[in-house]
Amino acid sequence: MKFGILVNEGPYQHQAADSAYLFCKAALDRGHEIHRVFFYHDGVNNSSRLTEPPQDDRNIVKRWSQLAEAHQIDLVVCVAAALRRGIKDENLAPGFRISGLGQLVETGIEADRLVTFGD
Repeated sequence: MKFGILVNEGPYQHQAADSAYLFCKAALDRGHEIHRVFFYHDGVNNSSRLTEPPQDDRNIVKRWSQLAEAHQIDLVVCVAAALRRGIKDENLAPGFRISGLGQLVETGIEADRLVTFGD
């Protein structure tokens, strides 16, 4: 099965980003495909390379980057939501790219299921 993922919450304010990441890992481990992960609303904060969690905390941004690299997953950040939060191309962590809502629409069309994490 091919999944599209929509993440609407930031990395440390809500469980949604952790849940989305763990869902992706589990799906990939079971042989499914992740078509794209689209970050929208506060979810765009998952893409900031400026995030520096304490050493004893999980680094959610780094996890996404590593997952994208290992499995060639397209991590797309909504341009409008990103700009509202001060996130630009130069602030993106590895593996992320900025694009428009058309990428989310395409994911809904191309994927068998679109799974949303967060409000």
